[in-house]
Amino acid sequence: MNIATKKPGVRFARFTALALAATMIPMSLSMSGAGASAKATGPTLVVYSAQGYDSATVKAFNATHPGFTVTLNDNSTGPLLQQIQAEGSHPTWGVLWVDGAQAFAQLDREGLLAKHIVPHVSFNTVGRANIPADGSYVPTGLTATGALVYDSSQITAAQLPKTWADLLKPQFKGVLGMNDPTQSGPTYPLIAGVMNDLGHYRSGSTTAAVKAGEAFFTKLKANGLVINATNGPTLSAIAAHTIKMAIIQSSAGYGAEVSTSPSFRVAYLNPVTALPGVIGIDGKMPKAVRAEAQKFVDYVLSPRGQHVMQIGDPQGDSLFWPVLNGEKPANKVIPPLSTVPMQTTNPYVWGPLESTVNTWFSANINNG
Repeated sequence: MNIATKKPGVRFARFTALALAATMIPMSLSMSGAGASAKATGPTLVVYSAQGYDSATVKAFNATHPGFTVTLNDNSTGPLLQQIQAEGSHPTWGVLWVDGAQAFAQLDREGLLAKHIVPHVSFNTVGRANIPADGSYVPTGLTATGALVYDSSQITAAQLPKTWADLLKPQFKGVLGMNDPTQSGPTYPLIAGVMNDLGHYRSGSTTAAVKAGEAFFTKLKANGLVINATNGPTLSAIAAHTIKMAIIQSSAGYGAEVSTSPSFRVAYLNPVTALPGVIGIDGKMPKAVRAEAQKFVDYVLSPRGQHVMQIGDPQGDSLFWPVLNGEKPANKVIPPLSTVPMQTTNPYVWGPLESTVNTWFSANINNG
């Protein structure tokens, strides 16, 4: 699995008048929740997660599922994947829960994920579209990567670009930002989505799609694209009027809008790329641990688990579209999903290309 060069993704936490920063608090296998205690006699389940609502979810799960211990290793996506790789044939993780299906597709290709873990719940159309044939991972919520986040005090909705090609026009020179894919987890799926669309990729070789994307980002750089590491610095650059807009994860933009930045807005070029929150189980764990992991997955997709997800990070990751019928977004700032021009890319196609594409981007767009 070519994940050694993957770097952290960042979740948006809160916005202030002076700066907007993503708070990522690594916890090395820290205990989470009232139900996690030394008296638990069952197997220990370790959840590796980069979700803003993970601590709240583990705590709520532990409180209602006594008899075994659930611990949380909360970090950004890159370090978690690197840790999984380093553990090799002696894994500690029992559940992985991060945004984007590419890493899960790679883990599945390597035979590391348990199969057929999808709970018997009512998925909506977008939920079903993000479930693999072998049921080796499950979507838990949905955001969009490549959302156009802008400051309406600097640029009006009427002045915004309407298509990806519009971003190359002279009037948008030097006003657009995005994150570094080696630092921000949702950014490689953004780049892969652009390549998928511009290269008109459907099946077969990805060569033409990758080349089309490379040509686009090269032109975008020539038009003054500004790269920051993660959501926090990128949104701070908008607030400081260094740039006027950025292509990042939708939940980060909505998080800015519902916090202390009422002039922030989110728009969508056609198309943006679906970014599911995804959960999977380590297929190499003992049977007893896998059984407890399945209970955790089932809980996350239950009405109670979905509620905890929606209140656990109200200015960040909680601002997602549900993947289950009957569930609604947590905040009215999130528009109906039917109004968002969204494509779903194949993680089994784009996952293996992540290291190569990120290396090219670092050499030619970040530093080229």
